[in-house]
Amino acid sequence: MRTAKRPEIRPVALVAVLLAAIGLLGASAPMASAHARRAAQPIAIVAAENQYGNVARQVGGAAVRVTSIEDNPNTDPHTFEVSARVAQQIAGARLVIENGLGYDSFVSKIEQAAPSRARKTIVVQRLLHLAPSTPNPHLWYRPDAMPALAKALAGALAGIEPAKAATFQRRAARFIASLGPWKAALAAIKRRFGGSGVAVTEPVGNYLLRAAGLKVKTPFSLQTAVMNGLDPSPQDVAIEEALFSRHEVKVFVYNVQVTDSLTAQFLADAAHAHIPVVGVYETMPIPGFTYQSWMLAETRALERALADHRSTSSL
Repeated sequence: MRTAKRPEIRPVALVAVLLAAIGLLGASAPMASAHARRAAQPIAIVAAENQYGNVARQVGGAAVRVTSIEDNPNTDPHTFEVSARVAQQIAGARLVIENGLGYDSFVSKIEQAAPSRARKTIVVQRLLHLAPSTPNPHLWYRPDAMPALAKALAGALAGIEPAKAATFQRRAARFIASLGPWKAALAAIKRRFGGSGVAVTEPVGNYLLRAAGLKVKTPFSLQTAVMNGLDPSPQDVAIEEALFSRHEVKVFVYNVQVTDSLTAQFLADAAHAHIPVVGVYETMPIPGFTYQSWMLAETRALERALADHRSTSSL
């Protein structure tokens, strides 16, 4: 049996974490000296996921110090547990970035338990004007998500350090322009392979796939079951397996960070049917990647897989 992936933080556990964080913070300094230290230090930013932290670094430059909470691409991000150190980092941040849609709800819970007028919060869900019922929380795969975040970051940072407002705006504009090759790669897939069917394990990369003009044929009920750590229905599993055996899809896309026996079964089915496989990540692989190079690498891998399927099918 599967177990639920994103555990909720119980109130008692959260209080204990925050009490420990308060102990780590130590005695508070006089208000005047605290303001002086804050003015002399980089702006402390905490990002719930490292892809958002990477964008914050690119927009903020030397004026910011960024801490990303979920930053290990070799672990299942759904098994994350809040520690006193994480609570301390969020409580002491000047700017917090979270995804929203319940994906990283631990952040808002800590903020509510440790309120601060000096702290600003950017929620990507709100930037994109998405309803709380939006079923796919993996917003960083949307081509419009990070441009919206970069602009919001420039505005928030300018509010903290007005003298550097023009610099933040220039850096945000440079970041947005650097997404051009990724968007061109998506457009190229759409021209060559638009309408092609793909199978997935969960909706991690669905926004990217749809931006590339591809059709996700896996039942969404199976995707949400896998995403939430539940057992998909036998009927949905049978539909997924038929997508491979009947060659109704050209590529199989799976979440590298969340695998189990069901994923292994689908990988074997894809291999048996000679369906190319592409792995995607839920947090940004490091080192060596920026957000834009990560998205471009995954998109190019997808294009190669689609081309491989075409060449194999023509034999």
